[in-house]
Amino acid sequence: MTSRGTAAAASARKPRAAAYRCSECGWTAVKWVGRCGECQAWGTVAEATGGRVRTTAPATVVAVPARIGEVDVTQAAARPTGVGEFDRVLGGGLVPGAVVLVAGEPGVGKSTLLLDVAARTARAGATVLYVSGEESAAQVRLRAQRIAAMADSLYLAAETDLATILGQIEAVRPSLVVVDSVQTIASADLDGTAGNVAQVREVAASLSQAAKAAGIAVLLVGHVTKDGSIAGPRVLEHLVDVVIAFEGDRHSRLRLVRAVKNRYGPTDEVGCFDLSDVGIVGLPDPSGLFLSTRDTAVAGTCVTVTLEGRRPLVAEVQALVAPTSAPSPRRATSGVDSARVAMIIAVLDRRVRLPLGTSDTYAATVGGVRVSEPATDLALALALASAVLDRSVPADAVAIGEVGLAGEIRPVTGMPRRLAEAARLGFRRAFVPTGVVGGGSIPPELEIVEVADIATAVGRALVEGDARVTPSGSGRRGLPH
Repeated sequence: MTSRGTAAAASARKPRAAAYRCSECGWTAVKWVGRCGECQAWGTVAEATGGRVRTTAPATVVAVPARIGEVDVTQAAARPTGVGEFDRVLGGGLVPGAVVLVAGEPGVGKSTLLLDVAARTARAGATVLYVSGEESAAQVRLRAQRIAAMADSLYLAAETDLATILGQIEAVRPSLVVVDSVQTIASADLDGTAGNVAQVREVAASLSQAAKAAGIAVLLVGHVTKDGSIAGPRVLEHLVDVVIAFEGDRHSRLRLVRAVKNRYGPTDEVGCFDLSDVGIVGLPDPSGLFLSTRDTAVAGTCVTVTLEGRRPLVAEVQALVAPTSAPSPRRATSGVDSARVAMIIAVLDRRVRLPLGTSDTYAATVGGVRVSEPATDLALALALASAVLDRSVPADAVAIGEVGLAGEIRPVTGMPRRLAEAARLGFRRAFVPTGVVGGGSIPPELEIVEVADIATAVGRALVEGDARVTPSGSGRRGLPH
């Protein structure tokens, strides 16, 4: 036997290496691993089915493609659900054939909101099917009675089998289907329990195909992981048309609904809801929830205007400074970013010479709202300076601006919208970065005080010309005499 024949025989006897593929990103490996080497996901690598590459033959054209100007858009018109804040996030309402994924932590109010949406849609004359994979039909009815979400054309089904749910959709022929949740539904044609990668993909794809074919709007409830991301494969977010994030603190009644992905509207709209014992209620004007009810100004407080998407919200920041003998001063925060608070304390200590570095500081917001954008830096700095100087910021003033490490006040986006909201709520003075006056329309009833740096802002807002607070380099401490 020749050397060439020997090599061919050895190659024939050598077993072919099995190929393994990640179901999330498509990364391949010659052997099985528990974690994908590309997307770092666990449990997504499985043996890939072999087979040669096939070429699909063209089929007979039944429907000729139409010109884009001749396409009928009336079928894709949004239909309001009756919940104004939810319609705001969706872009006007639900589009027939749209698949919406609503994700949020347990107990945040997802099921309550969607049950209210289903009842309001049913009262408008539509047929709605509510599928619960986590609760029985009796439990869903008790919740519906508690939040006054009863309707004659609202159907309930406690089912976890995908084929049965698709059959119920064909039998009822609803205009809206609510599935709570997508991780509890499984298909008998696939191996594995409900919630794994293959099952979630199959359930979402089947429901999406049924929705597109019959023009049915589908609302899917999705679970989240510990880090707040949507549980299941990443392809789940690609299969649906709209992804909505339900946010809220467990200890607060405020709930924020924002669109992460929206094929039918903007992604910068935010809906505000109030979760109570009788259900969830939309808040068209939630700014009053984040302000204290006192009439007089108190040292250590300052009001700012934050943007949630395109929506301005007026919020109050409170600060408290207490002397301490501990070698490591305490920094306690609630509703504000602790890293930004530490940065502002360092800027005030260095640039304004306020003795904050050796004191315990506490910073919080009113009403449980969370402010994290840089535009709230100036209000937080004025609240801290007000607390240590024991001088109050004017009660009719707001502060908007970003604070840099050099002590400068930087401009922020959406300033005209912020100032208009402050003027609407009765504020008459605004401390803003320099150059804002010429950047857009300013409400005439609002006095604009431009400040270039943090030392000037503290002097204009608290001291009002008194030389008790001096900038860095003067050698004086910013304490009242």
